[in-house]
Amino acid sequence: MSRRLIITVIGGLLALSVMSCEDQPVALPAQGHWRIVNYWAVWCGPCREEIPELNRLHEETDLVVFAVNYDGKQGEELASQAATMNIGFRMLAQDPGPALGVERPRVLPTTLLVDPAGRVTDTLVGPQTQETLLAVWRTRASD
Repeated sequence: MSRRLIITVIGGLLALSVMSCEDQPVALPAQGHWRIVNYWAVWCGPCREEIPELNRLHEETDLVVFAVNYDGKQGEELASQAATMNIGFRMLAQDPGPALGVERPRVLPTTLLVDPAGRVTDTLVGPQTQETLLAVWRTRASD
C-alpha cells in the first residue's frame, strides 16, 4: 500500500497527517515509542488546565505527546487555537482513533496511552497531571 505524508506548518506549529492512497488512517507516528494522545478543545476549561502538564511531559520525558483537536479544526484556525492554548507538542491533523481501534471521546479532556506496538493501554478521562501520567506509564512499561 502506498502512503502519503502531509506536513503543514502554520504559524510555527507542525500538523502531521499520514494517509493511505484511499485516505484511510494509518498508524500513529513514532512507532516503537510510548505515546500520549490528548484530545482537547479551546472551549474546554479542564483542557486548559491540563495542557501545561502535557507540555512538561513532552519536554521532560521520553514519552512522545500528540494533540488532537476535538472539533476537527484545520489550517490557520487550528494553529490559532493551539497557540491560544500554548500547546508545545505535536498536533495531528487527523484523529488517530480509528487506526488505534478507539471511538471518538465523549468527554474532554481524554488522553490515550499507546505502547510501542501501537496498542492503547489506557484511556484516561478528565484532566491529568504529569505525575498521574508518569505513574500509569511506569506501571504499563514494567508489565
